[in-house]
Amino acid sequence: MNLVKRIGRLFAKEAPKLPEKSMLDLGPGDICEVEFVTYEVTGSVRNPGRNAVVLTLRDGNRIKYLHIEEREKLEYALYDVIDGRLDNPAEVPTELELDGKLFYLEEEFEGRVTVLGRAPFLQGGEQHVWQFQADDYSLLRIEWQDGRFMLYEGVKVISGDVQVIRSN
Repeated sequence: MNLVKRIGRLFAKEAPKLPEKSMLDLGPGDICEVEFVTYEVTGSVRNPGRNAVVLTLRDGNRIKYLHIEEREKLEYALYDVIDGRLDNPAEVPTELELDGKLFYLEEEFEGRVTVLGRAPFLQGGEQHVWQFQADDYSLLRIEWQDGRFMLYEGVKVISGDVQVIRSN
């Protein structure tokens, strides 16, 4: 190697480091930790109009769903899918009883979503969402898209219990 190149490398600027991904930026193949459990992200459903994403997380055979929404700060909720059936999106009640617990409608919204990887819905499109909360702060989420309902039960997660481990 000649002397000019060596001297040039001494004064060359370092390549800028890429910023670390936030939880909102994660997608299939990334690894994250939620409440001390390490998960692989296998899919994502993004609602850019609300700056929100629902990540499909896999830990072995167990699948969970992490809802992340940026408001004044990032808010997290971890869900498990539950069995249940509703017939008509126009008839979703404002109060639901599930296993003796009463859930109250907190928020209802719709928006266009995009889907990557493995997610409850195979393709993007218009999605309608109802979010409920019980008196003990447990959560219920109902999604309707393409004529199909998905029901989830979950809890809020504090931001200190969520972190990016590895991102692509």
